Amino acid sequence: MKQWPNLKSILILLAVIVAVNFVASEVYFRFDLTQDKRYSLSPAAKDILDDVDEPIVFDVFLEGSFSSEFRRLQNETRQMLEEFSAYNRNIKFNFIDPLEEGGDANAIAEEFYKLGMTPARLNVMENGRSSESIIFPWAIANYGNETVKIPLLKNQIGASDEERVNASVQQLEYVLANGLSKLIYPREKKIAVMRGNGELPDARIADFIRTIQEYYFMAPFTLDSVELKPQKTLEDLKEYDLVIDPKPSQAFTEQEKYVLDQYLLNGGKMLWLAEMTSMETDSLFNENGSAVALYRDLNLGDYFFSYGLRINPALVNDLYSAPIILASGSGNNTRFNPYPWFYSPLTSSPNDHPIINNIEAVKFEYANPIDTLANDIKKTVLLSSSPQSKVEGVPLQISLEMVSKKPDLETYNAGEQPLAVLLEGKFTSVYKNRVKPFELKSHIDTGKPSKMLVVSDGDVIKNDLQQGQPLELGFERYTGNTYGNKEFLLNAVNYLLDDTGLINIRSKEINLAFLDKEKAASERQKWQITNLAGPLVLLLIFGISFYYYRRWKYVK
Repeated sequence: MKQWPNLKSILILLAVIVAVNFVASEVYFRFDLTQDKRYSLSPAAKDILDDVDEPIVFDVFLEGSFSSEFRRLQNETRQMLEEFSAYNRNIKFNFIDPLEEGGDANAIAEEFYKLGMTPARLNVMENGRSSESIIFPWAIANYGNETVKIPLLKNQIGASDEERVNASVQQLEYVLANGLSKLIYPREKKIAVMRGNGELPDARIADFIRTIQEYYFMAPFTLDSVELKPQKTLEDLKEYDLVIDPKPSQAFTEQEKYVLDQYLLNGGKMLWLAEMTSMETDSLFNENGSAVALYRDLNLGDYFFSYGLRINPALVNDLYSAPIILASGSGNNTRFNPYPWFYSPLTSSPNDHPIINNIEAVKFEYANPIDTLANDIKKTVLLSSSPQSKVEGVPLQISLEMVSKKPDLETYNAGEQPLAVLLEGKFTSVYKNRVKPFELKSHIDTGKPSKMLVVSDGDVIKNDLQQGQPLELGFERYTGNTYGNKEFLLNAVNYLLDDTGLINIRSKEINLAFLDKEKAASERQKWQITNLAGPLVLLLIFGISFYYYRRWKYVK
């Protein structure tokens, strides 16, 4: 009879264990004790994970032997994917070493490059010797028969490995969640790419269009029919959620401006890459080595002025700029050398807006300064030139001889010049209290809430060509630099059209603590002695204290 209480206790204990395991398997709860909450998933990421109802497998190529900085990136990627997997068990991941089976590292790197996943080449210092290693900072998300490539390492010009890793970790949740979003959500929104007003040719915007097609439907659109069928032209344009105009060079008619005005007021979004001057670097490569920058009349002055900004017909000359590449020699002895070129500003970001947070410098060419005007529209300067800038009016003679002359630093006193401005709010019609170019069935003077981004340089979206094939937007083949043009424009389009809040993840700030190598080397001996002698001193103190304690206790 005395055994029953023990049996009853055992049954209760088993029941409690089963209940605890059941609750633990059904209830998701994890503690994030980090100061910056780096492992707390954002609401936008959770919304995407909630919609993953079939297995998605991430193949991550960050496996192998590399420096401590990139092991940190590996660990942070693993921990973020563990958070994804803990939140939704349909998320699986594998870490793969592309070089595990041996083989030629350069040949494997070439295969990755052909797949659009550029490897990173790193200089590693070990025992006073410098060597080069290759890593593959990419992941592939697999969902059924579909795959998405995800870059895990950010390129930053002049940045140390620690700075690159820190920037990469800050965007980690965004790039992974963005990859999931592209896999599980079908394309719905439509973008119109304007043609018919002398915009950049297809080959020059091919890389950006190819990238943005992963998110949205794209189609060319022309306003040529506006004179004959203005109402139908407007209705057709309203079928699109966003209009992109890549560097128009021919003036807009009043009818065309009226259609664009009413499109914006009806809630359409717009991305303008427009400049009020005419100048191309190619025109410098002639016998004289010079060209004249001229005013370009697009007939858009009153259009932008009504919304609260003005693109000035002048050029920004900025000491902080990208180089121009000039050839010297001939034949096999040809060399391509970089020279300072102050008409290619590398922009800074005056705030931490999600569009420009944590992106590389954006390269402009012959950009115009923008003035913002007071009205009810919210204006955010996204990109500007450096404080060491000056503004030069046109017409302006520009010569390649400038590369050999020292700039007069005292003249660079114009301060930061806005080059990309975001406008948000309820826009007022350009044609309010004015004669309309034609009659519309439903003209409105005050519009629905909308957004417009104006960039004062059309070359921001222009990719280079090599043997007639488009290169990656922002990539400079002679220097190997990659600028932030592509990421800026992609973020801009996502922000203008994003209704899931995913772009806000980019504002998340994460600060990683790295070892100060110089300080560690200078204080190495001190800490070695401390680590060796410290435990011995503590043990000695404990022994003496214990001896006197026993003596006091038993002698007394």
